[in-house]
Amino acid sequence: MVQPSLNHQPAAAATAFQELYRKAFRFMLLARVLDDKYASLYRGGKIYGGCFLGRGQEAFSVAAGVNLRPGDVFAPLVRDAAGRLAFGETPLEAVRTYLGSPLGPMRARDGNVHRGRVEQGLLPMISHLGAMISVVNGVLLARRMKGVPGCVGVACLGDGGTSTGAFHEALNQAGVERLPLVMLVANNQFAYSTPNTREFACDDLALRAQGYGLAAHRVDGTDLGACLQVVGNALAVAREGGGPQLVVAQLLRMCGHGEHDDASYIGPDVKQSPVGRDCLRVAEETLLKNGWADLAELESLRAEVVQRVEETLATVQRETPPDPYREEWAAISTGALLDTQAEAVVAVERRGLLDLP
Repeated sequence: MVQPSLNHQPAAAATAFQELYRKAFRFMLLARVLDDKYASLYRGGKIYGGCFLGRGQEAFSVAAGVNLRPGDVFAPLVRDAAGRLAFGETPLEAVRTYLGSPLGPMRARDGNVHRGRVEQGLLPMISHLGAMISVVNGVLLARRMKGVPGCVGVACLGDGGTSTGAFHEALNQAGVERLPLVMLVANNQFAYSTPNTREFACDDLALRAQGYGLAAHRVDGTDLGACLQVVGNALAVAREGGGPQLVVAQLLRMCGHGEHDDASYIGPDVKQSPVGRDCLRVAEETLLKNGWADLAELESLRAEVVQRVEETLATVQRETPPDPYREEWAAISTGALLDTQAEAVVAVERRGLLDLP
C-alpha cells in the first residue's frame, strides 16, 4: 500500500492532521516516561512478576488508540501502553495495577499486563499470544447480533504471535464472517530472541492476509505520521463495511523481551538499520521540522509529563495495600467491588489527560 504524503493535503485536513499528530505524540511521550518509571521500579524491587516495555512501538500502538471511538473494542498487548492511554486508560489505573493497589481496575488480583475495563471496550489481555483475536471477534459478532452499528475492533500482536494456531484460526473466522476487525501486527524483528529468519518463511507477513480474505496494509512503524494515516485508513475501511484488515508495521523492540532480558541477541546492524529508529525521536524531529512545536514547548511538555507520572506514583504509594484476609472474593463486576469514589477519581483524571501544554 502506498502511504499518503503529508505535504499534499487540503488546508483543513492538514490542520486536523497536525492536531492529531500532536495529540498522539503526547500519549507516546507519556507512555515512554511511564515505561522508564516501571523499569526503575522493577530494578528497585517495587514491581513483582514481569515488566514488559513498549519502547520503539509507541507510534504504531498510539495510531490505533487515537483513531478508535467510544463503543469500539481494543485488545492491546503488553507493549501497547501508548494505545491504551489514547483509548482512555489513565496513568493512575496503570500504576495502580503495576504496584498492586486494590483501587486499580483489577483490584490487585492479577499481573500488571492483564488490566482493562471491559465495559469501556478495553479488554484485559490473555497471556497466550493470539488468544485475544477471537475474543475481539466474539465481541464484534455479539454487537452484530444486537444490531449495534458502526463499531470496530482492534487486536494487537507481535511477529512471534503470528506463528500460533490461535492467530490463523481467528483470522479465518474474521474473514469468513466479514467482521470489522483490524489486526495490528508489530513486526519487532524478534519473537523473544528468535529472529524473523527463524520465525516464518514468507517474505512479508502482510502476505498472510490474502489467504484469509483480509485486506493488507504495510507501514513504517517508526514513522508516527505514516502510522496515523495507514492505521486510520484501515479502521475507516473496516468501520464502513470493508471487512477485516491486517496492518503490519516494521519496527524494533528497543529493549529486551522484559526487564529481565538484556537483549544481547539484538546486533548493532539491526539497531542501526531503518527499523532501529526511535519513533519518539522521529516524531519530535517531525514536530520541529514542520513548525508544529518548538523546542521550548517540547521541553515544557516533557517536564509536565514527568511531573504527572511522579505525582501519580506518589498517590499510589500512599494507598493501603491489599489485605487477603479482608478481601471479598467476588467477581469484579459485582456490586461488592464497585468503588464509586475510586471510579470518580479515575474519571476526573481521564478527562484531564489531554490538558497538557
